[in-house]
Amino acid sequence: MNNHRLYLDIHAIQTLPPSNVNRDDSGSPKTAQYGGVQRARVSSQAWKRAIRQYFADHCGANLGVRTKRIVDYVAEQIRALDPSVEEEMAMNLAEETLNNAGIKTDKKERAAKALFFLGKKQATELAEAALKKETDKKILQSILNKDPDIDIALFGRMVADDPTLNEDASAQVAHAISTHAVQTEFDYYTAMDDKAPEDQAGAGMLGTIEYNSETLYRYANVAVHELVHQLGDKENAVSALKLFVEAFSNSMPSGKINTFANDTLPQALMVNIRADRPVSLVSAYEKPVKSHNGYVEESVKRLFQELEKTGKFVEKPLCTLYLVQGEFSEKPEGKEEDNLRDLLNDLNQIGDWM
Repeated sequence: MNNHRLYLDIHAIQTLPPSNVNRDDSGSPKTAQYGGVQRARVSSQAWKRAIRQYFADHCGANLGVRTKRIVDYVAEQIRALDPSVEEEMAMNLAEETLNNAGIKTDKKERAAKALFFLGKKQATELAEAALKKETDKKILQSILNKDPDIDIALFGRMVADDPTLNEDASAQVAHAISTHAVQTEFDYYTAMDDKAPEDQAGAGMLGTIEYNSETLYRYANVAVHELVHQLGDKENAVSALKLFVEAFSNSMPSGKINTFANDTLPQALMVNIRADRPVSLVSAYEKPVKSHNGYVEESVKRLFQELEKTGKFVEKPLCTLYLVQGEFSEKPEGKEEDNLRDLLNDLNQIGDWM
């Protein structure tokens, strides 16, 4: 395996109708100041959660479980390996093994004191170690530090109590922000009581929901060389990258989605493979887009133009693949794809640069 660096950048322009996919502690859509104006914002945590959910719902890949109920999870694996072990005994074995590995648990709740990200294979091997009465901390921690599932490899794991169990994330996901200024609005709604007497007119409930609408710039990157190291071989890494790009494109945070049905797709998607460093193109929107005729077209144009400008500072991408809805006279140097499936198939060539 070569020791050189390789990065995948993924950029998207995506417009959302009235929606509130990511709320702050007061229920308002999250925002940020950028370029002197207020922008709509969707946090990286919200979209990473949506990506992980897409993995689980659509791809059937082996995925990690992030939970405080880690004792229950390992106990389930113990009983799957040996059904003769009673439930209480399995819980005791699981908790003792996790404690020996350095993971602190609340004895009363029989749960970890903080969320822990554990892969399916790691849980199975911990269960095998528990059945063998393994107590050596180094051996148990070696189980937790090898063979991470793809979401653990991509998004990492932090264990404050024992940093030796940390897993560095090979992916970075930016907070999505609108390419233009936004103003939060309010929806005043009423709900009627179906059983209200005829002489009691009026609503059974009143309320307001805050929302905004925006055209977002979304960005993420993956340190491909690190992902190869984590997953152990090129083929697994390429499969994980394709899955990540697909999920990045098709996932959507679920906040208030039943209220607003904001199930949109990107209007533009661009993937760059780089040998020097990852590059966000958010600077294309430091000067907010202004329009009374839609923001998407100008946002896509600026995205392509900004890619060209970065050539003054960094190396030209090894490869650029892009997919757009609509016609644009100026397009980046690279390959325009007919559909997402073709773009994903062309990502197989990443293996040639690993």
